[in-house]
Amino acid sequence: MEINKFTDIWGVIAQEAIVEGRMVCIVPNMCGTIDFGSRADLAGMTLPHNPTMAAQAKYVSSFAMDNRPTPIVEPWPSTVWSLRGGWDQAQVFPMVGQSIWLDHPSNMLGQTIPSGYLALAFDRGVFTVYSGNFVIDHAHLVPGAHLVVCDKATDGIAQAGKLKYSATAGVAIVEIYDQTNEKLTFRTLHY
Repeated sequence: MEINKFTDIWGVIAQEAIVEGRMVCIVPNMCGTIDFGSRADLAGMTLPHNPTMAAQAKYVSSFAMDNRPTPIVEPWPSTVWSLRGGWDQAQVFPMVGQSIWLDHPSNMLGQTIPSGYLALAFDRGVFTVYSGNFVIDHAHLVPGAHLVVCDKATDGIAQAGKLKYSATAGVAIVEIYDQTNEKLTFRTLHY
């Protein structure tokens, strides 16, 4: 995802696994606390479950910026009190479920933000997303076309959070659709 322009940004906690660049709703944080409640004051973000939530999904999901040195190793389950980055704990062996990143996930395309992970929700701006974050419709994705958000109940779990064309008003409008590279640049709207 490319962030071309934004007005506001929220620090949030992903309430489920969400592909970066999908449209999300802001909800209460139900993931619990970490490090004596250090994340308890953050809101949560989730994919829209129904058409009502889809109409409120006006935020673009992104990984939180990270300045840890690479490689980044994320043991699962999280081992807050562990030493040496979690490698002193028996439950992280054998290596199943761990994430090892050679670059920061916010620098890569199409990465999934794990549930319970720190994330960002961008509001009011211009964003470019790549194939997989919108429903491809070559005939209708023209500048000025309205976009609505897919939800789990109507469009299925795999489509939730993707943008799609609508003949009526939506949460965003198309600025540029690059059919050759399958990139969609859109502007979020707020009524």
